[in-house]
Amino acid sequence: MRARSGPTVEHRVLAVRLRMLRERAGISLRAAAQALDAHPATVRRIERAETGLDARQVGELLRCYGVPAAVAEPIMAGLSAANLPGWWHRWRDAMDAWQQEVIGVESSASLVRTWHPALVPELLRTPAYAAALHRTQYPGDSPARRERRVELLRERRRRLCERGAALWALFPAAALHTRVGDRETMEGQRAALAEAMREQHITVQVVPLDHPPHPLTGVPPLHILRVPAPEIGDQAVLETPGVRVDLIDDPDAVMAHRMRLDAACAAAPGPGTPLPV
Repeated sequence: MRARSGPTVEHRVLAVRLRMLRERAGISLRAAAQALDAHPATVRRIERAETGLDARQVGELLRCYGVPAAVAEPIMAGLSAANLPGWWHRWRDAMDAWQQEVIGVESSASLVRTWHPALVPELLRTPAYAAALHRTQYPGDSPARRERRVELLRERRRRLCERGAALWALFPAAALHTRVGDRETMEGQRAALAEAMREQHITVQVVPLDHPPHPLTGVPPLHILRVPAPEIGDQAVLETPGVRVDLIDDPDAVMAHRMRLDAACAAAPGPGTPLPV
């Protein structure tokens, strides 16, 4: 059983399949729990990928659901891979709890769409910009831990590029006028953005300072993650800095956030427009 570091997409997929098999068999959580001699909350946690997948428990559930061998065998064969820790596991010391959940989905996303109302979006930040921001966001961190946070961001960006995932970022021009770090840091960040805009898999849109209100005006940081796994579908991440971060999988809620993001992108200057001065 792996130490908890947020479920991988492989884990999430198997968990969803177990829930779907139970529902198709018409078996309640209580009945499934009785097959395990456990509390219904145990089955709920298994189906929500909140705990590791124990082979004995999964096998008992599949038997309880009357799942044929042709369906059960691939599930059992996938347990070992699903229980492996994600690549981000070794950075747990530098991660907030919510990041472990979000990065688990982000790491398999084929498309990441992101909006930030005040700052350069996270996956486009330079190490110097991120480090300067962390000094404000995490004043109690040691320099070593802040550096670990920067390392993690660098690794997320590297893996995004390595697998050819698309990144589409929208943010206001005010972010380029909010000084994070010194002048050299901001100049380096602007240069990095200009370079990123030339990359094929990255789309950057900047809302001008004199732009009228749009559907995301006043909305906190929002991300839409598209995972090429039909069991999961698109996920939305809504941040309320300093309060909470929600990973949203309800299709209707995700659709509503995506429509607002679509409308805001349609209202903004098109991709390829030079960065405002």
